[in-house]
Amino acid sequence: MLKRVFLVAATGISCMMFSQHSNRQKLADYLDSLSVHHKVMGSFAFAENDQPTFLKTTGFSDAAKQQKANMNTQYRIGSISKTFTAVLVMKTVEEKKISTDTKLSLFFPEIENADKITIGNLLQHRTGIHNLTNEEEYWTYNTKPQTEASLVSIIKKYKSDFQPGTQYEYSNSNYILLGFILEKVYKKSYAKLIQEKITAPLKLTLTQVGGKIDPSKNQALSYTYSNGKYEPWQETDMSVPIGAGNIISTPTELLKFIIALENGKLITKNSLKEMKTFTDNYGYGITKVPFEKYSGYGHNGGIDQFQSVLYYFPELKGAVSFITNQSDYNNNEISIKMLETVTGKDFKMPNFKEISVPQELLKKYEGLYKAEGFPLDIKIFSEEGKLKAQATGQGAFPLEAVSETEFRFEVARIRMKFNAEKGTMDFSQGANNFTFKKQ
Repeated sequence: MLKRVFLVAATGISCMMFSQHSNRQKLADYLDSLSVHHKVMGSFAFAENDQPTFLKTTGFSDAAKQQKANMNTQYRIGSISKTFTAVLVMKTVEEKKISTDTKLSLFFPEIENADKITIGNLLQHRTGIHNLTNEEEYWTYNTKPQTEASLVSIIKKYKSDFQPGTQYEYSNSNYILLGFILEKVYKKSYAKLIQEKITAPLKLTLTQVGGKIDPSKNQALSYTYSNGKYEPWQETDMSVPIGAGNIISTPTELLKFIIALENGKLITKNSLKEMKTFTDNYGYGITKVPFEKYSGYGHNGGIDQFQSVLYYFPELKGAVSFITNQSDYNNNEISIKMLETVTGKDFKMPNFKEISVPQELLKKYEGLYKAEGFPLDIKIFSEEGKLKAQATGQGAFPLEAVSETEFRFEVARIRMKFNAEKGTMDFSQGANNFTFKKQ
């Protein structure tokens, strides 16, 4: 449901000048190319000198009705909502309603180690509270309305992963609890708090807590692209993520939000400095974002098939944001190319020429694969001349041929190399490498 990735610098930056028109046009062409090849569709924006200077939309908000996205299309932003939640928490601290040392036991004593877990631990994912979205049962209730009682009962039944404060582990459960804590402190709904304390002061009219997606209100649905068409994805009920990921917005309004945050228009500079106290690269609702010699901050997110990015670089007074509602591409590459454009650097356009693999060879790769030490089995099958993979309890995803034996799923940085004679598949994802055996 709610995912995050880290931006990694790809090339050097030799210029801090703002991008010229030609650079922006090349970025627009790049995004058009992604859309034409069904790699990505969504909305993209960046700011220079704290002013939005680039906006691009591609694809559909409603594919069935051929309704194209525009600058006012609202998308689910997933875990970028955590930054909003952290800002609200810092406001409660400024108002002396709670402190970052306040214990979770004041609100939810039934949670394991609640008397040891602080608000600061929750903000920094250092609680040991198990991430409810890591469990397969999550997919049995995520599309159904939930209450505080039902979600807390789910969270409290899992055993703690580690002692509070001893290590970092990302957990949506932390921010679900923070959303409920905010409601208890203010005796108002999380949606009302977002409106009163963030969107109204900043005059953001397209940022709010989401509900069921309504395309007639210019709200985007999310999709996978399969068999030559856009397939709609299921909708998480927005009562489930609350403070962990229930906000909808646009890239331009997200830029206004993070620029306002940086410039002291939402919380004090001291509060923002506290948010930027990074441990294991994570602060309060923000992650540290490196780009060559520059250091930025922000968050990204994923919910259903929506993926989002929001990064700010104080040295550059520049920010990038985008939200996609369909992606078969590594969005980290988009972030890098947008930042290269902001800094006036050229980039190489990708080549989307696909390699055709004979159907009889694809058939040899089909089967169920298992690997020692890997928690899921992976089913490999072909469909309409394309190879696909499906891990236990998860949706199928397409594999793009790199060669006749090697395939990739760029979104998740997955590579698979098949040896039909041995019946093996070498799997890599980041630093993780496994050899799967066909059953």
